[in-house]
Amino acid sequence: MAAQLIQSHDGKYRCNWCASAPDFLEYHDKEWGFPVSDDFRLFEKLCLEGFQSGLSWRTILAKRENFREAFYGFNFNKVARFTNTNVEKLLSNEGIVRHRGKIEAVINNAKCAREIVKKEGSLASFLWRYEPKKEMLGKPQSMSTSNESIILSKDLKKLGWKFVGPTTVYAFMQAMGLINDHLEGCVTRSKIESARNKFVKP
Repeated sequence: MAAQLIQSHDGKYRCNWCASAPDFLEYHDKEWGFPVSDDFRLFEKLCLEGFQSGLSWRTILAKRENFREAFYGFNFNKVARFTNTNVEKLLSNEGIVRHRGKIEAVINNAKCAREIVKKEGSLASFLWRYEPKKEMLGKPQSMSTSNESIILSKDLKKLGWKFVGPTTVYAFMQAMGLINDHLEGCVTRSKIESARNKFVKP
């Protein structure tokens, strides 16, 4: 379905995707697109977007609290120390997506995240360098990749990251506020713009 506005129960207009699942409305209104500078939240989203590959975001969002518990709040300093024993335990955890490759990618990426922090000071300062310029973006929700997401994907892969393709990275950018991809006329778009204007880039 093409991106369009829908009128919600409160009479306000929102991106139509927020009506496709019960828990999407709150996610749309309170999370998606608001700028984030917290390293662990940024790491979490990169990991969850990787887990989503081949699945729906609804599946991942429904399991998000289980993921957070299983991966210690996506504290990459802790996850980087996971061993094969941890992997086997995670593979028996019915509350998450039990995909060995994706689980091992999270552990691998946690180690890579620590290296970025050592060199750059924070994961956030590294990732926010790839914020696209407004004039380089198309109409909201008309793209699945961008030049910046392609470049970030390549750079992360060079640093050893896995499950960080351009589409995954673009979805990450949309969710973490590097892009305001709410539709024109969506009640949340102006809130995102206000938050972005106040946001201090790391």
